[in-house]
Amino acid sequence: MDIEEWLGGDNQLGIDIWQKKYCYNGETFDHWLDRICGGNADIREMIVQKKFLFGGRILANRGLHRTGLKITLSNCYVVTPPEDSIESIFECAGKLARTFSYGGGVGIDLSKLAPRGAKINNTASETSGAVSFTDLYSMVTGLIGQHGRRGALMLSLSCEHPDLEEFTNVKTDVERVTKANMSIRVTDEFMECVRDKRTFIQRFCRPETKDVIEKNLNAHEFFKKLCYANWDYGEPGCLYWDRIESWNLMSEFPDYHYASTNPCAEEPLPPGGSCLLGSINLSAFVKDGKFDEEEFRRTVGICVRGLNEVLEEGLPLHPLQEQRDSVRDWKQTGLGIMGLADMLIKLEMEYGTREAMDFCHTLGFIMADAAIRESALLAKESGKFPKCDTELLMMSPYFNENTSEETKELVKKYGIRNSQLLTIAPTGTLSTMLGISGGIEPIFANSYERRTVSLSDHDDFYKVYPPVVKEYMEKHNVAEEKDLPRFFVTAQNLDYKQRLNLQGTWQMHIDASISSTVNLPADFPETEVYDLYMYAWQIGCKGVTVFRDGCKRLGILTTNENEPKKEEEPKNGNRKKRGFVANVADDVVGKKRKLMTGCGSLHCTAFFDPHSGELLEAYLNKGSTGGCNNFMIGLSRMISLAARSGCDISSIVDQLKSCGSCPSYVVRTFTKRDTSKGSCCPMAVGWALLDMHAEMQREVQGISFEAETESNAAKSKAVINPCPKCGDELQFQGGCNICKTCGWTKCD
Repeated sequence: MDIEEWLGGDNQLGIDIWQKKYCYNGETFDHWLDRICGGNADIREMIVQKKFLFGGRILANRGLHRTGLKITLSNCYVVTPPEDSIESIFECAGKLARTFSYGGGVGIDLSKLAPRGAKINNTASETSGAVSFTDLYSMVTGLIGQHGRRGALMLSLSCEHPDLEEFTNVKTDVERVTKANMSIRVTDEFMECVRDKRTFIQRFCRPETKDVIEKNLNAHEFFKKLCYANWDYGEPGCLYWDRIESWNLMSEFPDYHYASTNPCAEEPLPPGGSCLLGSINLSAFVKDGKFDEEEFRRTVGICVRGLNEVLEEGLPLHPLQEQRDSVRDWKQTGLGIMGLADMLIKLEMEYGTREAMDFCHTLGFIMADAAIRESALLAKESGKFPKCDTELLMMSPYFNENTSEETKELVKKYGIRNSQLLTIAPTGTLSTMLGISGGIEPIFANSYERRTVSLSDHDDFYKVYPPVVKEYMEKHNVAEEKDLPRFFVTAQNLDYKQRLNLQGTWQMHIDASISSTVNLPADFPETEVYDLYMYAWQIGCKGVTVFRDGCKRLGILTTNENEPKKEEEPKNGNRKKRGFVANVADDVVGKKRKLMTGCGSLHCTAFFDPHSGELLEAYLNKGSTGGCNNFMIGLSRMISLAARSGCDISSIVDQLKSCGSCPSYVVRTFTKRDTSKGSCCPMAVGWALLDMHAEMQREVQGISFEAETESNAAKSKAVINPCPKCGDELQFQGGCNICKTCGWTKCD
């Protein structure tokens, strides 16, 4: 078998993803299968049938340690939270860097760090607070490369911490902490205070001095501000911490506690914790409108066993000793699902309805029972996880709600091999490669508009349908998507309670958590975000975040239904069709910007065509401090060459904005906060060129700055978050930015 046969010759996007992300050094598809399956014939068959895929780190890295590469097979880590000392804070930064360098994503909780203003015995006199170190950890994340991408980071803080309000406001500055997701750990007591409009007491005790810092928080008013931040900026999300601690296999272990979650929040983990991921494709079990429950049960057992084989193989490969110790003692795995929305469509069930919830309850119980049963059989063969107390485990409410009598007897006799078994991750790249819906998410839209950049002076646009939609339309002779039946529910038309109902249904059977983003339309009322978060808490979800189309944070979702097509260039009788311009004429319009970079000042001058307003030339000159002037001259020439060759400014800027972070730039941003927009010199130049280009376009079209400002609200639906690789729109699903055109993802 070759990759074209496996994915289908018309799935070029999936083929590209496999070749660029998972294929090593030109290996064949069969060689890849042999490498990632480790000799397990059952797992190999599951992958061939597209019923299961390991997580991205396993698909890319398994077996490569034998070549000398320093890699990990785990997607998820939580490092031990930093203690309230400068040594521990920076030691944690070192752990981040090391873990990122191996390809893992990391979660850190900052709740042990003293609040702003606490007295300390050094020259600073008082602390800058827990929140000040979010910039440090974000900076580290931006500095460490991972095979063409950057690390993923989750920063969390307890609702009991006095710096909570400051933490909530961090992401309202869209240029700050750009390399991390942020979430608040909220307790049932806190949520009850919100509901009842009571005061919540925040309390922090410093172990060294025994000093106690208390703050009375108006919980209801604070929560309204939090909901507004989510409505307008998409963060921070909520982790319902008491539910996380109480609904799992380890809930009755008195000394077992979670420290934080991984970046997409589907894996709560103890200090030093790590987890391996894999996902079952639910849509592959639907044949002739019926779901094969017995085959699904068998597949769950095979996949639990397969993940345990990877766990043992990868034990010595973790970057840090604390991670190797955690895996040895607790043996967490994370088996999940993808293709849920496709499955429901094939079964002609409407997402979020009682029928769909009842069916998912059945599947969830099968999955949990089969996973625990297989883990007990593994314990019979290889022993239970070292810190397993079978009696305490069997007292867990989660265990008793999700096991048959036969499984209970097996566990009672042998214990289990894993302290954690099930999760639901975003599966952005995996699901895109297979052409199915990701994780627990509904399909984002019934069609997408794709852009093909031609060699002429315009772009071509065409409509693309997800495979499950295309298949149905062809089979039932449906010509237009508006004629699709109502079970073709999308994230654009799904009521948020339906969305959360299905998440709450699956959470009853998932011992870890679920990566969940509720996508909201641009006109979603701000006040209803409050109701959404309260509802998610009431029905037993472990965490949720929202993302509103048109909000200010990067990562905006849009189907472009109302976005105007790219306008033709202004016609001018004296102007030739845009092609290569050998020399720039004298009748150009010049504009200038002074930038502040990590090395000092930088002067950017740009010249534009007076008729079209398009960029023709750019000149960069460093100021009197730092930086390489020859580099600036070279970059100027390449920008100018691209512009004169007909390359549009958005493509030029896309390249400049894809250059990553410069250490000196980030440090100056963190210390002096006077740098220009961006995280390196090329990126700052890109933003400056866009700003000057926008100004030039207003002048060419005779639009005043005031009129442009007044029209911004009407244009909000046209705002796009471009993929750093291909420039098409990113989608935000399950806590992760995903490109449906080239397969790029922030999270993998």
